[in-house]
Amino acid sequence: MKVAVATEGAYVAPHFGHCPEYTIFEIADGKVQSRVSIPNPGHTPGFLPEYLAGLGVTHVIAGGMGARAQELFAARGITTLVGARGLVSTVVEDFLAGRLQTGPSLCHHQDASRGYGSCGHGGCHGS
Repeated sequence: MKVAVATEGAYVAPHFGHCPEYTIFEIADGKVQSRVSIPNPGHTPGFLPEYLAGLGVTHVIAGGMGARAQELFAARGITTLVGARGLVSTVVEDFLAGRLQTGPSLCHHQDASRGYGSCGHGGCHGS
């Protein structure tokens, strides 16, 4: 399994498509085998799900992600977990232990109650 975590510094980034980098963990037998950070190659609608799928990513963890991006990942068989917060290393440990706390996306694209782009990333609805 490969897990990509939207990363900003040592923390889970609040928005998947606009994070500075992704930390990709290779997992085998329930343990981290390797960890590599890659820069975000850019936020073009539809690109990141295809790009990360090509790297063999099976799971994505982020603070927030638009609904369209979640649909694109699901179409590629990639599980998305949003609402995660905290240190990347702790979040991955919690994920592996089955205790990762997630929730609603921290980014609310096209949410009528909040207004379009209310997360401060107007127009980034198709990560």
